[in-house]
Amino acid sequence: MTEIGHLGEQFVAQWLKSQGWLILQERWRSRWGEIDLIARSSRIEMLAFVEVKTRSGGNWDERGKLAVNFTKQRKICLTANLFLAQYPRLAELPCRFDVALVSYQRSRSSSEKDSSLINLKMGQPFWKDGYQFMLQDYLESAFEG
Repeated sequence: MTEIGHLGEQFVAQWLKSQGWLILQERWRSRWGEIDLIARSSRIEMLAFVEVKTRSGGNWDERGKLAVNFTKQRKICLTANLFLAQYPRLAELPCRFDVALVSYQRSRSSSEKDSSLINLKMGQPFWKDGYQFMLQDYLESAFEG
């Protein structure tokens, strides 16, 4: 995991919190793979397994969307099943598989200070550690489990 990828995951975790989600796990690993974020809604009975793709401009895979192919989806689903087996009370909740697409670029100005994540909106830039991040898209129920 690159530092940029981890920063993208932290960014999405904070955005989800601002949307009323509780982050249960970050970077949960099993023998099948890793789930970037596991979140539970505070508003509705829902559990979300979130794959975060952080990409720079001009990438080949549609901002990370093409990287979540059938093989990746299968690994995420297998990992989610192991998570639910480990936490059977959560298995009672409806589940979905979301994909967050984050873009980043080096900050143009050395005077840019880290931004606050309070009231952050989709498409609004956020600065952290010399980079500008932006949540380009959040795909709810991006694929079936």
